[in-house]
Amino acid sequence: MGMPLELNTMIVTKGREERVEENLFLLEKSGYRLYPIDIPIDVRRTIESDSSGIAVIKKVEWQNNITIVTYQLIALNSTN
Repeated sequence: MGMPLELNTMIVTKGREERVEENLFLLEKSGYRLYPIDIPIDVRRTIESDSSGIAVIKKVEWQNNITIVTYQLIALNSTN
């Protein structure tokens, strides 16, 4: 039996991100997802929306069919 895995090249928050520190955020996503670490990537509220900013992923954790992403926002495009 295989493990379903999704490869993501942007962070889509859907408004569910949690601020940990000033520019550090935590996002919990369902399923197992793989993200590039230490490379600037786009942050969006939805897949179709404009970019909200640029972030660098610091940590990805998998457990119980959930992916927890810790990322640092390095550029903000909009305050909305």
